[in-house]
Amino acid sequence: MIPFNAPPVVGTELEYMQSAMGSGKLCGDGGFTRRCQQWMENRFGSRKVLLTPSCTASLEMAAILIAIQPGDEVIMPSYTFVSTANAFVLRGATIVFVDIRPDTLNIDETLIEAAITEKTKAIVPVHYAGVACEMDTIMALAEKHGLYVVEDAAQGVMSTYKGKALGTIGHIGCFSFHETKNYTAGGEGGATLINDPALVERAEIIREKGTNRSQFFRGQVDKYTWRDIGSSYLMADLQAAYLWAQLEAATRINDQRLRLWQNYYDALKPVADSGRIELPIIPQDCQHNAHMFYIKLADNDDRSALINWLKEAEILAVFHYIPLHSSPAGQRFGRFHGTDNYTQAESERLLRLPLFYNLSANNQKTVINSLLSYF
Repeated sequence: MIPFNAPPVVGTELEYMQSAMGSGKLCGDGGFTRRCQQWMENRFGSRKVLLTPSCTASLEMAAILIAIQPGDEVIMPSYTFVSTANAFVLRGATIVFVDIRPDTLNIDETLIEAAITEKTKAIVPVHYAGVACEMDTIMALAEKHGLYVVEDAAQGVMSTYKGKALGTIGHIGCFSFHETKNYTAGGEGGATLINDPALVERAEIIREKGTNRSQFFRGQVDKYTWRDIGSSYLMADLQAAYLWAQLEAATRINDQRLRLWQNYYDALKPVADSGRIELPIIPQDCQHNAHMFYIKLADNDDRSALINWLKEAEILAVFHYIPLHSSPAGQRFGRFHGTDNYTQAESERLLRLPLFYNLSANNQKTVINSLLSYF
């Protein structure tokens, strides 16, 4: 079976993990954590990067950091993973879902302002497939209405919008290093990017269970105490060691994924030109990271038939995201503003193809040939 995904392996992970084991510092904020954080601060230009156990944890940390309270409203797309909404629901917020654009499957920035009320606290753009939302418009709306912007850049590591790294444009950005992402911390992992200087000190406190422990270890205070609400949002240094191997090879991984993405695009473009499928669209101002390659079929039946065809050829292709507003919890904790013109319809015809760093050329050719045979 050709899998849909396999975690990236570059070859130095074990060496660095053994080094972490020998350091006597396996919990959070060890040497490998500091290396990863500094690398991302320098590479992406974020004011402060803090590694976390997952992107879910980063989003939850962001919700605490911007002081989400019961009764607040948070605007986001419905076509996203459940963690995007859960983080704010846990703080008592109501989720206001807005329709997506059919070209990028990102939140439709032209529909956001109409969804803003006096209760709105934040906008959460999700950069689907590592392709940027229209951030200039979103940031202008946030400034006009006094709102926070929390970027869900789980899929966006190494992607840019007008030359700016995704996750560094809003007040806070959230990365994922889950095994399904371009870079992994050995299975799970995330990072919170703090781009507003006014939020840095409190972010460190929230991440350290509500204490000023980070300041204590830097010698800024003579003892650390409980200062605020918080939780345990530190990534283990053993995981950071695995992640460091990946970040050292970040450009190589990115280039290889882009090559694989382009192979699919070039091979399937004649099928798209015939009107049989639709291929991903990358806006001019966006540099994507080849997080995924998807095609859009005519409808759900067409997609199901292709999934079964590929399964017969021992190829695993998947779809994802039942829109949150159609789920029981989504109906309980949120509402859809306006008309759902695209969210449900697009979700029912999208199919993701196998794409991962270690995908061999022969296996990708097998996938492509199977697709061409079907069409």
